Order: sequence, then C-alpha cells, then structure tokens
Amino acid sequence: MVEFGRTRLSIGPPLYLRSWEPSVILRQKAFSRKTVVTPLLLAVIQRIQLGIYSFAKQGYASATNLGPLWGLDRKFCTVTAALRSIACDPEAGLPSLIRPSQKGEKRMKRFHLLRSALFCLMVLCVLAVVLNAADKATVTPGDADREIAKQAKSVYHALPARNENGDALRSTDIHRKLASKSSSGEHDDHGSGTRYEGDLQYHGGAVLQSVVSHNIYVNSSALCPPNTCWGNPEQFLKDYGKSDFVHIVDQYTGLNSDDRYTLGTSVAVNYPTSAHPYTDADMLAIVHAVALASGESGYGNIYHVFLTPGTDECFDATYSVCYSPDNGPTFYFCAYHGSADFNDSVGHVVYSVEPFQNVGGCSVKPGTPNGQLADSTNNVLSHEETEAITDPDGSAWWNSECNGLYGQEIGDECSFITFAGNNVYFDPSAVRLGEHKYAIQPEYSNRKHGCATAP
Repeated sequence: MVEFGRTRLSIGPPLYLRSWEPSVILRQKAFSRKTVVTPLLLAVIQRIQLGIYSFAKQGYASATNLGPLWGLDRKFCTVTAALRSIACDPEAGLPSLIRPSQKGEKRMKRFHLLRSALFCLMVLCVLAVVLNAADKATVTPGDADREIAKQAKSVYHALPARNENGDALRSTDIHRKLASKSSSGEHDDHGSGTRYEGDLQYHGGAVLQSVVSHNIYVNSSALCPPNTCWGNPEQFLKDYGKSDFVHIVDQYTGLNSDDRYTLGTSVAVNYPTSAHPYTDADMLAIVHAVALASGESGYGNIYHVFLTPGTDECFDATYSVCYSPDNGPTFYFCAYHGSADFNDSVGHVVYSVEPFQNVGGCSVKPGTPNGQLADSTNNVLSHEETEAITDPDGSAWWNSECNGLYGQEIGDECSFITFAGNNVYFDPSAVRLGEHKYAIQPEYSNRKHGCATAP
C-alpha cells in the first residue's frame, strides 16, 4: 500500500526471519509531507529489497551450517527512522558460541558495502526527482490570458487518431484546404516535368529556419513529474536538434547549418479543471501566459503543451472533435500543431498540443528502444515539431496534388501503422539520434521522393 500526502509507505507484509533464511523488509516507514515519492523510487526500493535478501541469504548460509540452532524465529529487519539501516545485523540473535566463518565474514563485509551503495543510489534517485521538479518555473494563467485567447486568431493541423473518426478528420482537413486554396485563387503550375504524387508543394508561407522549443507541463505532480511522466521529451528534443534526421527539413527551409533547433526553458503550469475537457482556447491561454512571462514568441520559438494522463482536449466548446480515448465517439486526434496571433505584445506564437500518447489509437507498437510510453511521446512529438518547422501556419509546405494525399504535410505522408490482433499502432522506424536510439516515424523528402530518416 502506498499513500501520498500525509504519507505512509508499506511494501508487502512483514517477512519474518525463519530458521537460517533471513528476509529484508520495508515496514511502515513514515515519510513527511515534503518527501517526493515516485514510481521510480518505489522501483528502486523494491530492487533493494530483493537484492539484499538474496545476498544476505548467501552470506548467512555460508557463515555456518548450524543455522537451525540460531533461534531467529519472529525476528525481522526494519528500516530505521533515518533510513540508515536496511539489513539485519549479521550477528543479531546468534548464540555467543556460534561465530561466522572467515568466508562468511568476507561475504558480510561485501554485503555491508552493497547495502551502503544501494542506500546512496536511493538517495540520489530521490534527489534527481526533487531537482527535476524544482528546476521548472511555474506559471499560472489568469482571466486576462483566457480573455486574450478568446480573441486570438488561430490555425491548426491535427494528427488523426488511428480509428474511424480519424479517417473522417482527414477528409475534413482536405475540404478545408481545398476551400482555402480556391478562395485565394492559387493554382499549381507543374510544367511538363516528371511529377511525384507524394512530393510537397510550397504555398508561400513562413517556415522555421531555426527555432527554440519550450515544453509546458500542465498540472504535473509528484505522481506525474515534469518531463519524466511522458518519458524524456526534453532529451529527445536535444538529440533531435543535433541529429542528421533534422536536416531532412533543410530542403524546405533553405538552410543547412547545424544547431538551428534547440531546447529552451521548460515550465510547469497550473490550470483549473472542470467537468468538461479542455479546448484549444485553454491551450492558447496557457501558451499566452508562458510566452508573456518569458518574452519569447514569434517564429523563433515553439511551445509544446503536454497534458497529463486522463486529460481530454477538444478543438472547441462543442466537445465533438477531441483527443478523448475514454470517449470513443469524440476521439478524433492524437495531437496537433498550430499558430495564433494575439492582440498584445506576445503577437504571433507557434505551438503544439501533446496529450498523453500511450493510449490505444496513438501509441507505437510494443518493443521499442525506450519503451512504449516514451517512444509514443517521441514519435508524435517528432511528427508535430517537424510539421511545425515546415508548415507552421498551414501556408507553407504541404501536398496540393489532387490525389489521395491532398492536404497532407511532411509527417502525415510517412505515418505508418501496423496491426496486432484487434489493436492498431503507429509503426515507427528505429532511428539513432546522437548517442540514443528512438522509435520515430520517417519524414517525407522531396529529394528522395519518399519517406526518409536522413537528408
């Protein structure tokens, strides 16, 4: 049982030492309100428990063959108030005439060293979690942000969920872009050359030749810490920006220099919840508050808004087209990117909305390098970041050929799927970005006339 707040932690029932088989337990240790307890810490504690039990058992067994005479029944080990002892005293309860052998003493010395090392590891894990949460500035949007968000003009492009609703959303996006193209009087002039049905066309809009990414973690907590609750998107964005993979966009942005896509400041945001899902207006209020506080907006910055597990979000207050894996009839998309114009000093902002991706219809297939949770986040984040770079306002690079790919952007054309039983998953490629391996989708390359993971 694990409880938080006025916390008491108990892992398993008390395990008593019987005969010569000592057991190590963590029993009724009280933590203060300020202690951060996370699944990572629990996993470390459980590993300590199992490791020490196995090692100690070997040590006691080799110390003497007279174990049954020790009379250790009903004795047990507990974690002390200061967490300074996580194992039995090697001679606790032993009759004075029974002493461990030389081999047993060596084992117990190694055991004590192991105990100390494991305790230090546990402390470092706690500190890492605390520091990870502490280094994030906190922003709380107010009524002024919400009012400005209502007046903002925005456009967005969604990654459809892998379900029937997602298929319908693709069709809606095609008709929207067709109407926009007709009203602008735009037309394609292909000349007489070879045409590739997948190639993207340029429609005159802005691209992001360089950009700083800022992650926004909405309503994160000790149970869902900033960054780690979604895997490690910050490390992914760092690796993405220094990789060969990101240079696929060079052909669309017109630059090929390194280090143009970097990670900036990440923040935590407290935002009120209600009986209804969030809407894009809420996302804009959040982005506005953070951009206003940081003073960073325009085409040189992009804000990624991460939502905690179980948080639904819809395009508008009709609550009909949403990320809502818990409500099938309204579940249409996994994520989206867009831009907005605010009528104050913030001005133009590029952003993406990143709901929790490790759900049916949005997750990658099992067995990826970083696990399904992390790579589901990485795959969709890569999709949205790359599309935002090449088409931040819906007016730059996308496919305007009148075929089945009409309206699709650089990532849409290469978002493959796979089936396992009744489940549908995204089917990414294994890609090495720097020193780390990820499972992310390829992106469309006009140069190669196909989906690629390198320029």
